[in-house]
Amino acid sequence: MQALRPRIPKRAVHGVLLLDKPMGLSSNDALQKVKRFYRAEKAGHTGTLDPLATGLLPLCFGAATKFSQISLDADKRYTATLKLGIKTSTADAEGAVLQTRDVNVSVGSVVAACRSFIGEIDQTPPMHSALKRDGKALYEYARAGIEVEREPRRVSIREINILGGLHDEWIIDVRCSKGTYIRTLAEDIGDALGCGAHLIALRRTGSGPLTLDGAVTLDQLAVMNEEQRDEILLAADTMLADWPAVRLDNEGAGRFLSGVRRRTPLADAPNVRVYGPQPKAFLGSGHITAGELISNRLLSPVEVQGLLRPAHSE
Repeated sequence: MQALRPRIPKRAVHGVLLLDKPMGLSSNDALQKVKRFYRAEKAGHTGTLDPLATGLLPLCFGAATKFSQISLDADKRYTATLKLGIKTSTADAEGAVLQTRDVNVSVGSVVAACRSFIGEIDQTPPMHSALKRDGKALYEYARAGIEVEREPRRVSIREINILGGLHDEWIIDVRCSKGTYIRTLAEDIGDALGCGAHLIALRRTGSGPLTLDGAVTLDQLAVMNEEQRDEILLAADTMLADWPAVRLDNEGAGRFLSGVRRRTPLADAPNVRVYGPQPKAFLGSGHITAGELISNRLLSPVEVQGLLRPAHSE
């Protein structure tokens, strides 16, 4: 009889890891691999990145998972490579070719086509997407040859810049709101140019204030020891780095952690990150309305202490 493998003990880990996700791996698969490296009790990612896409996938551990929605809701940034002249069934390189047309574009016409999509636009989610309909992902319907009706969704394209290109292949930098389908944007740009297009490469380079600076790959994590992995974790408040900071004394910190509103001379703000008197004593998030500091997401006293000591000390 084969002996059972010993169960690997899990541990409390708190913080944020910037993962450079490889192509061909789902966001959840990447999360599970990293979670095993850390032996983490609790972990989650901050929004799905398509298996064909690479790049920034922030992963949250422990107390940081309470703030993952902030990164999920944040603006995103991508580097996308478009292939002009060919439309496919999936709007990317995996799909069947539906149409081939001649390409006759200039830098000016590509710039103008991209600029026409800046602002608020309506996008119809592609059938080959993870969006759910009646509890089933759209790509499952697509694989079965079924097309279902999809409601257009309003998204915002903040900025599009041309990074390079020639003839039928162009690389663009896109900054957009959450929920934007870059495949759909690529196809729409191709339609605006009159030749069609599909996406042949996609890399996420930013999510809110987070970028690929300091991001690590799975291969890099694999050769690190546990202490080295802990040392590259960012603080739980990393995802709130562009919010104003509020620091409280001991009494104020205790009241804030109890959910009690307190008066403050600070200006009103829709989002703030709140700290106690100790350096790095992150307490949670809140907002200021009519001169009152009101809590949104709170850490427990145990979590606050967990964030103050190194993960490898446990």
